[in-house]
Amino acid sequence: MLSSAALRKTGTGWEFVSEEAVEDFVEVHLQSLLGLTVIKRQFTVNEQRCDIIAVDENKQLVVVELKNAEDRYIVQQLTRYYDALLEHKPFADRVDYAQPVRLIAITPKFHRDNLTDRKYHGLFFQFLQFAIVPDGEKLSLQLKDVDTEHIARVEIADRQTERTDNIPSPPKAFIKLLSQCELSEQEDILKIRHKILSFDGRMEEITASGSIKFGNGNSKTSKFCAELCSDSKGNLILFLWLPLKGLTSKTISRARVWTDWNDKALIEGYVTSGIGSKISSRKKVIGNQTEKVKQNITNIQQWRQNYTHTYFIQKSLIEYINSAIKLIESSVKSKIFTYEEMKYIDLAKDVKTIFIEMKIAEHYPNILETIDELDKRACKFTSGQLIDLALQKWLERL
Repeated sequence: MLSSAALRKTGTGWEFVSEEAVEDFVEVHLQSLLGLTVIKRQFTVNEQRCDIIAVDENKQLVVVELKNAEDRYIVQQLTRYYDALLEHKPFADRVDYAQPVRLIAITPKFHRDNLTDRKYHGLFFQFLQFAIVPDGEKLSLQLKDVDTEHIARVEIADRQTERTDNIPSPPKAFIKLLSQCELSEQEDILKIRHKILSFDGRMEEITASGSIKFGNGNSKTSKFCAELCSDSKGNLILFLWLPLKGLTSKTISRARVWTDWNDKALIEGYVTSGIGSKISSRKKVIGNQTEKVKQNITNIQQWRQNYTHTYFIQKSLIEYINSAIKLIESSVKSKIFTYEEMKYIDLAKDVKTIFIEMKIAEHYPNILETIDELDKRACKFTSGQLIDLALQKWLERL
């Protein structure tokens, strides 16, 4: 019996490379996991294609629908399969249609709509949530019943990870973009390129003037997941196709991402084309504002022994805090936060020090608490998190 699985490494663990890979593995291990015998996989009846048709030891028909990602419509799919199977009654020699049909949904995560649809449905649906979990030095596929919390598990004895020997050398256009970066960044950028191209066999690298796109071709119907391009000053900019509204929307758009190419990243805005002149303009304004506050802090550090400047000091600091609060409120709401805005908020630490050293915080009871809240700087991600999400959403759109 085969115990291998086509997996890929993510920032938090392992996942199947595709929905087909999930089906491959579950089909082989359906008996040991759920005590079921497979009759047919990808069986079409009345224009409805079922992932797996199986029976238990009592010839009860079981329909299994598998997903490799959250899906809002899995209950509706199983309902259609149920109706088609009862209408045509295939495999009558192996199935006892006098018994109720078992409907099983297997997915790594259930959407809340799945639970609502099931709650008010006349049929019963068994929800099994799967995960790939460490088992000593090996991995196992775990199925957990969301209602009973019963867990079934089978070992993954061998991992078929992505092939890396067919990744082409970077094209000249990529090398040109790469040359504009620091040497310390170039290795990380090459790792990102390798991760994207090794994600799926359909992933392509498309070169254009000053731009490298990653997706399944370059036609009107192509889907992209990432793009690298440079601005007028030669700065390399990363774009990822990500959900809107702080990654919560079902709508995907092209997001401009600041990253240190290692473990830090920020969504700076969404841009349908170009590099995003409005974002660049905002970054410039905040950058200039930051320099102004820095100069004020320098002046304050020189003047703080001179009480004639106390009013100016307090006014300057309060203006900064009010400005920073507005910025944070805006960024928390939109989940959009530029690198320059992050550096602007970083000044809160210096402002807090001045308030404490000059003993003027007592005049503003909530000021230190407010600064502490500013310093938490919402909306930060890791580059790995955003790239993994972009790849996942790209795969879902294919």
